[in-house]
Amino acid sequence: MFLGTYEHTVDEKGRLSVPSRFRDILAEKHLPEKLIITQGLDTCLFGYPLDEWQAFEKKIMSRPLTRSDDRYFVRRLLAGAVECSLDKQGRIMLPAGLRQFADLKREAVIVGVSTRFEIWSPERWAEYLARGKSLEDIAEQLQD
Repeated sequence: MFLGTYEHTVDEKGRLSVPSRFRDILAEKHLPEKLIITQGLDTCLFGYPLDEWQAFEKKIMSRPLTRSDDRYFVRRLLAGAVECSLDKQGRIMLPAGLRQFADLKREAVIVGVSTRFEIWSPERWAEYLARGKSLEDIAEQLQD
């Protein structure tokens, strides 16, 4: 399970170090050499271990082809997806198109979200947190 928030740098070649805790999880429970990175929601990137991606892909592919929003959603996620391998230093190569989509420059925030992790530009992550409701307000709504 991916948990926590980490700050890392993107080098001049577009490589991003995966947090060591996440690498440990990949080595223990998944195929450590394979990750799928794709465009995510809220202008971040989603990172999935290969087995979690396959389960997610199966779920989204079950959406009806007759609904245009479903087709668009599936196309956007799959068209933007790339298979990444961890190098010996625990880095992944983020293609320029994905870096541009997420507005990643030199810095990145990596957020664990259970079965996946997200990669954010620090500015977009701060904006996302600032526009959200308080945890107390959300907790009250969840109670109903």
